[in-house]
Amino acid sequence: MKLQCLYSLCMCLVLSGCQTINYQEHSSTTLRVDNGTYGPTLEEVHYFYNQWPIGLAVSSAGRIFVDYTRGMYEYTVGEVVNSTAEQAYPSQALQVPVALLFNDTSGMNFATGNSSGFISVQALIITATTPSRPETLWVLDTGRPNFLDGTTPYSIPGGPKLVAINLSNDSIYKTYAFPASVVYPDSYMNDVRIDLNPDVSAEGVAYIVDSSNEGRNGIIILDLATGNSFRQLDNHPSTLNVYSFVPSYQGLPFYATAPDAQQFGHLTGGIDGVQLSPAGDILYFSPVTSDYLYSIETQYLRDNSSPQSAQLCGDNVKNLGQRGGDANGFEGDSNGLVYMLMPGSNAIFMYDPLQAQTLPFVRDPRIIWPDSASVAEDGYIYVNINQLPYMPGLNNGTDLRIYPGAILRAKLPGNGSKIISGLTGRIDMN
Repeated sequence: MKLQCLYSLCMCLVLSGCQTINYQEHSSTTLRVDNGTYGPTLEEVHYFYNQWPIGLAVSSAGRIFVDYTRGMYEYTVGEVVNSTAEQAYPSQALQVPVALLFNDTSGMNFATGNSSGFISVQALIITATTPSRPETLWVLDTGRPNFLDGTTPYSIPGGPKLVAINLSNDSIYKTYAFPASVVYPDSYMNDVRIDLNPDVSAEGVAYIVDSSNEGRNGIIILDLATGNSFRQLDNHPSTLNVYSFVPSYQGLPFYATAPDAQQFGHLTGGIDGVQLSPAGDILYFSPVTSDYLYSIETQYLRDNSSPQSAQLCGDNVKNLGQRGGDANGFEGDSNGLVYMLMPGSNAIFMYDPLQAQTLPFVRDPRIIWPDSASVAEDGYIYVNINQLPYMPGLNNGTDLRIYPGAILRAKLPGNGSKIISGLTGRIDMN
């Protein structure tokens, strides 16, 4: 989950004042031991020493792009330049300066409505070259920066946006804004998938999830030809957080409390992971606080033609069952597998629609909060590791993260690769 820092996440042991955990030596035991690993070799690609990453995308040329939710960071979109460094992308000039990120209006915190600069980017995806469109980096800007004290100012129109960048010349060629009736002041656009099939729309459709901890969870549908957008599955049970949810990370139960609260609460988070099928006809999704995986035929999401459309959309959500834990971001490959990032298991699971079940892919103790993934044309899945449960905004102001963060990668099974459906332009990758 790409969580807003609106709550403080605390280990129950800290809250209750229990004794320090003592990790025991077990190398000499004759008993069966879980060594915490399985699956293909996990390679270390990049290390983060200055900023903690969120989103991730890998181009056909192997360029790696990352984003960071804003607080005090000087830039929110970057490109990897070597194994230990990144730089602002496409330029520092396009990053809204920290001092201009928000303003106080009538005693309420609002973010800037800057429509041309990047405020706080949450997700990146890349679509390949088509006859009508260059290879494109899509940048999803929430318009809501996150500060170390846990505050997240409300957005105003102009700030939340989806930006298209031509990777052949690193220039912005299209920006999509959203009205306040679609992206609310307390919305939090978390992730996006793109379908460029001209049979769906002249220029394609974007599906964007709103995972707000404060507001109404749902899916935003954006017509890339007209720029028109609307919402579906608002507050549908499949998009909402689970009541009294208590996750477990690195074997420890976690709780959430509001800043300065005297009593613990529960971690909240709505729809988060999202992935299109290779044909673009099915969207898989789930809340970060749920063990359940859901799907819907995209024809119902795109239909906004009648007063009954919203009801029909909700009626056609399918519950695909439990998957073995709560999941964060999703990805997909050319074999139709849906990769689910599993922070509670230090793993990546995969859902196989043909077998109708979740399967293991890779598990490793280094996978401490896998936040975003990208399947590339080289047949690898890349994943960001950012230790999110240990950030100061989730631990009463104490930063428990230990640099470096990382990008890891693993070879996909079955010669899998990124999803590209020929010359029709139907593409989906992250």
